[in-house]
Amino acid sequence: MGLFGKLFGALKKTKDNFSGKLRVLFSKNKLGDEFYEELEEILISSDVSVTTAQEVVERIKKKAIEGKMRDEEYVTQLLRGILTEMLEESEVEPPQYPCVIMLVGVNGVGKTTTVGKLAHYFLAQGKTVTVAAADTFRAAASEQLSVWADRAKVRIVKHEEGSDPSAVIFDAVSSAKAKGTDVVIVDTAGRLHVKDNLMNELRKMDRVVTREYPEADFLKLLVLDATTGQNAVNQARVFDEAVELDGIVLTKLDGTAKGGFVFSLSSELSLPVIFAGIGEKLEDLEAFDSKSFVEAIL
Repeated sequence: MGLFGKLFGALKKTKDNFSGKLRVLFSKNKLGDEFYEELEEILISSDVSVTTAQEVVERIKKKAIEGKMRDEEYVTQLLRGILTEMLEESEVEPPQYPCVIMLVGVNGVGKTTTVGKLAHYFLAQGKTVTVAAADTFRAAASEQLSVWADRAKVRIVKHEEGSDPSAVIFDAVSSAKAKGTDVVIVDTAGRLHVKDNLMNELRKMDRVVTREYPEADFLKLLVLDATTGQNAVNQARVFDEAVELDGIVLTKLDGTAKGGFVFSLSSELSLPVIFAGIGEKLEDLEAFDSKSFVEAIL
């Protein structure tokens, strides 16, 4: 079973929450101002931001008026199409090789675990992988990453605890260039998005990759816990301002009954979800598919 086969089960809470509210709405309201107001409230209660919820409702209104259709199936199809379009508008091409993927984010979102899963993902694509333990701050972080590297059977570059993380990246990139490695995946220390000094450290790491490996496709991906809710958009905005993010990796999708912030990331920040994961196994991560995601929640 592919990830999105699993995801239909994992997103059952989101689907039940969202679809259940829509059914109640259709049962008591015909299309009109009151209907659209309640639809906006349902979207917001599912962690879609106010701005994005208003945009979705305006798009539905416009198309429903043009189509002169008012039945539940038609409006549901409109909603499905508009939400899919919203995600597809920010989609990007798959990475080119060689590539460097730097994972950033706050503490506890699953960055180190995601490094292991990404390594497994690229190995399954027939690519060679090196991981870089640039979280030199957290005690035993490199040991934890070593466990994931062993499980995924990939090389790891690491320094002593407290070392300069940019030096780790320099060595990892130099090694990858010498060996012709396809993918370098960089684990970084969790950092609060309100701490300027930590953001400056990320910018320094960014500059090292850009300077030392200009021929590589360089992706900076924010790892977000799907249970975070609307605060995820605030996190993404600050990290994006710091290092110009290329996209999102979502973790713990099976743990939320909402997940609507995904649409706000796309609509307001033009940030696509590139990878999504559920579960603890190495293979529980796959490239994100906009159409399948919307199908799974509606």
